[in-house]
Amino acid sequence: MYFQSFKSPFGDLTLFAEDEAIVVLEFGKGPDGDSSPLLKEARSQLEAYFRGKLQEFDLPLNTRGTPFQKAVWKLMLEIPYGSTRSYGELAGDLKSAARAVGGACGKNPIPIIVPCHRILAANHKIGGFSGGTGTDTKISLLRLEGVDL
Repeated sequence: MYFQSFKSPFGDLTLFAEDEAIVVLEFGKGPDGDSSPLLKEARSQLEAYFRGKLQEFDLPLNTRGTPFQKAVWKLMLEIPYGSTRSYGELAGDLKSAARAVGGACGKNPIPIIVPCHRILAANHKIGGFSGGTGTDTKISLLRLEGVDL
Protein backbone atom coordinates (compact mmCIF):
# COMPACT_ATOMS: atom_id res chain seq x y z
CA MET A 1 0.00 0.00 0.00
CA TYR A 2 1.15 3.50 -0.82
CA PHE A 3 0.13 6.66 1.01
CA GLN A 4 0.82 10.36 0.94
CA SER A 5 -0.20 13.21 3.25
CA PHE A 6 -0.47 16.84 2.20
CA LYS A 7 -1.94 20.12 3.35
CA SER A 8 -5.23 21.32 1.88
CA PRO A 9 -7.56 24.25 2.59
CA PHE A 10 -9.46 21.78 4.80
CA GLY A 11 -6.48 20.63 6.84
CA ASP A 12 -4.16 17.72 6.29
CA LEU A 13 -5.36 14.96 3.98
CA THR A 14 -3.90 11.49 3.50
CA LEU A 15 -4.42 9.46 0.33
CA PHE A 16 -3.97 5.70 0.18
CA ALA A 17 -3.55 3.60 -2.97
CA GLU A 18 -3.39 -0.12 -3.55
CA ASP A 19 -3.28 -2.13 -6.77
CA GLU A 20 -3.19 1.03 -8.91
CA ALA A 21 -6.38 2.51 -7.42
CA ILE A 22 -7.23 5.07 -4.75
CA VAL A 23 -8.78 3.20 -1.81
CA VAL A 24 -8.99 5.80 0.97
CA LEU A 25 -8.85 9.55 1.52
CA GLU A 26 -8.67 10.51 5.19
CA PHE A 27 -8.81 13.86 6.91
CA GLY A 28 -5.66 14.17 8.99
CA LYS A 29 -1.96 13.55 8.59
CA GLY A 30 -0.81 9.98 8.23
CA PRO A 31 2.66 8.61 8.86
CA ASP A 32 5.36 9.21 6.30
CA GLY A 33 5.05 6.56 3.62
CA ASP A 34 5.86 5.61 0.09
CA SER A 35 4.11 7.70 -2.54
CA SER A 36 3.38 6.63 -6.10
CA PRO A 37 2.68 8.30 -9.44
CA LEU A 38 -1.04 7.66 -8.88
CA LEU A 39 -0.98 9.41 -5.50
CA LYS A 40 0.91 12.35 -7.00
CA GLU A 41 -1.76 12.60 -9.71
CA ALA A 42 -4.57 12.36 -7.14
CA ARG A 43 -2.97 15.10 -5.07
CA SER A 44 -2.58 17.26 -8.18
CA GLN A 45 -6.26 16.78 -9.07
CA LEU A 46 -7.39 17.54 -5.51
CA GLU A 47 -5.28 20.71 -5.44
CA ALA A 48 -6.80 21.80 -8.78
CA TYR A 49 -10.27 21.10 -7.36
CA PHE A 50 -9.52 23.22 -4.28
CA ARG A 51 -8.41 26.08 -6.58
CA GLY A 52 -11.68 25.82 -8.54
CA LYS A 53 -9.88 24.56 -11.64
CA LEU A 54 -11.20 20.96 -11.68
CA GLN A 55 -14.82 19.85 -11.59
CA GLU A 56 -14.52 16.13 -12.24
CA PHE A 57 -11.90 13.73 -10.94
CA ASP A 58 -10.36 11.20 -13.31
CA LEU A 59 -8.82 8.61 -11.02
CA PRO A 60 -9.10 4.84 -10.65
CA LEU A 61 -11.02 4.10 -7.45
CA ASN A 62 -11.55 0.91 -5.50
CA THR A 63 -14.16 1.47 -2.82
CA ARG A 64 -14.52 -1.29 -0.28
CA GLY A 65 -17.93 -1.80 1.25
CA THR A 66 -21.17 -3.70 1.07
CA PRO A 67 -23.07 -3.94 -2.23
CA PHE A 68 -25.54 -1.36 -0.90
CA GLN A 69 -22.79 1.07 0.12
CA LYS A 70 -21.16 0.70 -3.29
CA ALA A 71 -24.51 1.43 -4.97
CA VAL A 72 -24.86 4.64 -2.92
CA TRP A 73 -21.29 5.71 -3.71
CA LYS A 74 -21.87 5.02 -7.42
CA LEU A 75 -24.88 7.36 -7.35
CA MET A 76 -22.79 10.01 -5.59
CA LEU A 77 -20.28 9.90 -8.43
CA GLU A 78 -23.09 10.76 -10.84
CA ILE A 79 -23.96 14.04 -9.06
CA PRO A 80 -22.43 16.87 -11.10
CA TYR A 81 -20.12 19.48 -9.61
CA GLY A 82 -22.14 22.28 -8.04
CA SER A 83 -25.27 20.12 -7.68
CA THR A 84 -26.84 18.37 -4.74
CA ARG A 85 -29.30 15.56 -4.07
CA SER A 86 -30.99 14.50 -0.89
CA TYR A 87 -30.65 11.31 1.12
CA GLY A 88 -34.32 10.69 0.29
CA GLU A 89 -33.79 11.09 -3.45
CA LEU A 90 -30.97 8.55 -3.46
CA ALA A 91 -33.05 6.27 -1.26
CA GLY A 92 -35.86 6.48 -3.82
CA ASP A 93 -33.47 5.53 -6.61
CA LEU A 94 -32.31 2.51 -4.59
CA LYS A 95 -35.73 1.61 -3.17
CA SER A 96 -34.29 1.98 0.29
CA ALA A 97 -34.57 4.29 3.29
CA ALA A 98 -32.95 7.71 3.65
CA ARG A 99 -31.35 6.62 6.93
CA ALA A 100 -29.62 3.71 5.17
CA VAL A 101 -28.28 6.11 2.52
CA GLY A 102 -27.02 8.38 5.30
CA GLY A 103 -25.23 5.43 6.88
CA ALA A 104 -23.55 4.60 3.58
CA CYS A 105 -22.52 8.25 3.15
CA GLY A 106 -20.87 8.15 6.58
CA LYS A 107 -18.87 5.07 5.55
CA ASN A 108 -17.61 6.61 2.28
CA PRO A 109 -13.86 5.79 2.24
CA ILE A 110 -12.97 8.41 -0.38
CA PRO A 111 -14.73 11.68 0.54
CA ILE A 112 -14.43 14.69 -1.75
CA ILE A 113 -13.51 12.47 -4.73
CA VAL A 114 -16.66 10.41 -4.09
CA PRO A 115 -18.67 13.53 -3.29
CA CYS A 116 -20.73 12.67 -0.21
CA HIS A 117 -20.71 16.39 0.60
CA ARG A 118 -23.24 16.83 -2.24
CA ILE A 119 -25.88 14.86 -0.32
CA LEU A 120 -28.27 16.97 1.75
CA ALA A 121 -31.02 16.20 4.22
CA ALA A 122 -34.68 16.90 3.48
CA ASN A 123 -35.60 20.48 2.58
CA HIS A 124 -31.97 21.16 1.59
CA LYS A 125 -30.73 21.10 5.16
CA ILE A 126 -27.04 20.33 5.49
CA GLY A 127 -27.21 16.99 7.32
CA GLY A 128 -24.03 15.42 8.65
CA PHE A 129 -20.47 15.11 7.46
CA SER A 130 -17.83 12.96 9.09
CA GLY A 131 -14.71 14.56 7.63
CA GLY A 132 -12.65 17.58 8.57
CA THR A 133 -14.54 19.85 10.93
CA GLY A 134 -17.87 18.17 10.18
CA THR A 135 -20.65 20.23 8.68
CA ASP A 136 -18.41 23.32 8.41
CA THR A 137 -16.21 21.37 5.97
CA LYS A 138 -19.28 20.17 4.06
CA ILE A 139 -20.57 23.74 3.75
CA SER A 140 -17.15 24.95 2.60
CA LEU A 141 -16.92 22.24 -0.07
CA LEU A 142 -20.39 23.10 -1.34
CA ARG A 143 -19.57 26.82 -1.43
CA LEU A 144 -16.36 26.03 -3.30
CA GLU A 145 -18.57 24.40 -5.94
CA GLY A 146 -20.88 27.43 -6.04
CA VAL A 147 -23.84 25.79 -4.31
CA ASP A 148 -26.21 28.43 -2.94
CA LEU A 149 -26.98 27.50 0.64
